[in-house]
Amino acid sequence: MMATPSLDRAAREVLAWFPFLSSGVDLIRLGNAGGFTGARFWRVEGTSLPLCLRAWPSDGPSPERLAGIHRCMYQARISGLDFVPEVLTTTSRSTWVEHLGKLWELTSWMPGQAGFGRPISPSRFQTAFAALAQVHLAWARGNQEVGECPAVRRRLHCAREWIDLLEAGWRLPAAAAEDRSLHPWAERAWDALRRRVREVPRRLGPWLGRPLTLQPCLCDVREEHLLFDGERLSGLVDYGSVKRDHVAADLARLLGSAAGYDPDLRALGLRTYRALRPLSLEEETLVGVLDETGTLLGAANWLTWVYREKRVYEDRAAVVRRLAELVERLERWERSITKEKTRISEE
Repeated sequence: MMATPSLDRAAREVLAWFPFLSSGVDLIRLGNAGGFTGARFWRVEGTSLPLCLRAWPSDGPSPERLAGIHRCMYQARISGLDFVPEVLTTTSRSTWVEHLGKLWELTSWMPGQAGFGRPISPSRFQTAFAALAQVHLAWARGNQEVGECPAVRRRLHCAREWIDLLEAGWRLPAAAAEDRSLHPWAERAWDALRRRVREVPRRLGPWLGRPLTLQPCLCDVREEHLLFDGERLSGLVDYGSVKRDHVAADLARLLGSAAGYDPDLRALGLRTYRALRPLSLEEETLVGVLDETGTLLGAANWLTWVYREKRVYEDRAAVVRRLAELVERLERWERSITKEKTRISEE
């Protein structure tokens, strides 16, 4: 990646592609803004309203894919969803700029505080699931088709890779123990994978080839992507994973990251979503299957990225937090399964 001063200079050069932006605007460097993708962000001030400039990493979306993401965001905006950022266009009416090997975009700045608070605010929680339903409804118009759920296929591919690895004897490298913050969580994740990953094909197998309604979905909607001003949703950010899938994939991701295995919160989220966008029993069942398998394979992905692909992350503590969250959810899931089996055997 180019040095920060060079990237700052490139960011200012990119602004010249956008109308009405004077050379006197201020650029405030935000780094990766807490993300893991390698994107870089700047807050643009000195305009009538603050803006957000983003440089996608070199291995990010293609121009065609990024334009498709922007079309989805535009469709949500014209449907009245003002919590979706507005994408600005260049003097040539494009929504992106290619400069120095990167794609750049400029959007409205979305203010607010991320997350549902602790303890979780039921009002914020409900607002988030209502917003997700509204986004899905906006994106469904003219964009639906019937097919196999892509999230199922992605999970099966990951599970089979890990089953092959485990059967070949792979385990965490010895050097991993030197990282005392990450290693304990990595060991617990590896143990969970060893115990449970072979169950994934059995859980997902019945969904292979099953015709379901597909449409554009966020595919990485998390609590930290939801911004609030008090109890009002002021922003839903990060559309980099948008692709065609089943809405159950988004519900599973948001329920898992925010509600975990709290039955009351999960019921509240689904009930709120259903009030706007009905869910069939089949769809609700798929939400649960994708959540359980996605939690396990989310931990698997982190082990792959850190120990097999040897990716380097700027904020190692954030990696530890993300893996710890997944492991704790996995272990609670296993305890709940054990408890239920015990209850059934005693009846």
